Amino acid sequence: MASTAPTRKAMTGKAVARAPRDTAHEGFLNHKRARWAKVAGTLSLVALLSYMLTDPTPRHNGGTWLGYTLGSIGAGLIVWLSLLGVRKRVIGSKPFSLKGWTSAHVYLGLSLIVIGTLHTGFQLGWNVHTLAWALMMIVILSGLWGISLYATLPEKLSANRGEVTQQQMLEAIRTLDRQLDLAAQPLGADDAALVRMSLEECRIAGSLGQRLSGNYASDGNARALAAIGEKVMAGLRSGRADERLQQIQFLLERKEAALAQARRHIAMKARLELWLYIHVPVTIALLAALFAHILSVFLYW
Repeated sequence: MASTAPTRKAMTGKAVARAPRDTAHEGFLNHKRARWAKVAGTLSLVALLSYMLTDPTPRHNGGTWLGYTLGSIGAGLIVWLSLLGVRKRVIGSKPFSLKGWTSAHVYLGLSLIVIGTLHTGFQLGWNVHTLAWALMMIVILSGLWGISLYATLPEKLSANRGEVTQQQMLEAIRTLDRQLDLAAQPLGADDAALVRMSLEECRIAGSLGQRLSGNYASDGNARALAAIGEKVMAGLRSGRADERLQQIQFLLERKEAALAQARRHIAMKARLELWLYIHVPVTIALLAALFAHILSVFLYW
């Protein structure tokens, strides 16, 4: 029976198709050799040259033909860029990959600084038109803040976490709590109360301010460790060292180190998410102000 397997000669006689180059490491900022940076730069340059080469009467403003053109481009970009959140929920790569869409979101968003500002003709005041421009700038600046965070924090998160997952960090703290509870059983009432302070008044994450600042000096474990540490030092100075308190101190120190690692992890994740609590609501406000701006132009101009 003839074999259907390809012979060595047949295999070597044909050109082997090259596997597509792995571009998984390519970030969204360099996507397709920064294609969208070039598009946004070209768009901004054309807008700037058009602004410089025209001299409308009495002056540049949003009501000239160039102002309407730039305003239409800017409004279209704002609406399209706001759809990134919708694109993230769609699986697939057509018509744009998520990485490509994100790259366009960043660079075309930056081009709005030029397009949107030139659209105003630098005629700013206390009105809905300037409000839309100001909200646009806040959205862009918060987006730049988000980019800077994503460029630095993931590596720090990985370095802080090491080979340990967040769940394993929390489990290590729970294990230390069980050890502290057992070690506190033979202690007197006052010393046992200090251990209970660590067990009952310790918060891993704490308030938003604590998560962002990293200040947990008033936390139960920190206060318990300080109080136990003073008692251990007093015992050492008097020559009556208490091994039970030393064991408690050791466990509290280990817990403080485990808490510090977990809190750094939580703090960095909070910072990664915080910018979105500004970026997304202000984007929604921008869309509302943009609608009011366009409506007022068509109704009253």
